[in-house]
Amino acid sequence: MEKFFHKFSDLFAQLGMPNDPKQVSLFIQTHAPLNASVRLEDAPFWTPSQAALLREELLEDADWAEAVDQLNLALRG
Repeated sequence: MEKFFHKFSDLFAQLGMPNDPKQVSLFIQTHAPLNASVRLEDAPFWTPSQAALLREELLEDADWAEAVDQLNLALRG
């Protein structure tokens, strides 16, 4: 099965958040750097449904996994 890769900004829309470049940048600036001991999906700023989506996508290595990995890296920097 061929994987489909989503744009980074589309992940924000999937999470129910504003996904225009300015809002994405503001979100990352507000929440970075995420402590290395905190898993992305366990960060305190996610709603339960957002955390569940992130966890599911990572566990299943689903279509969104690459965008979730990008988000993780962005929040660690």
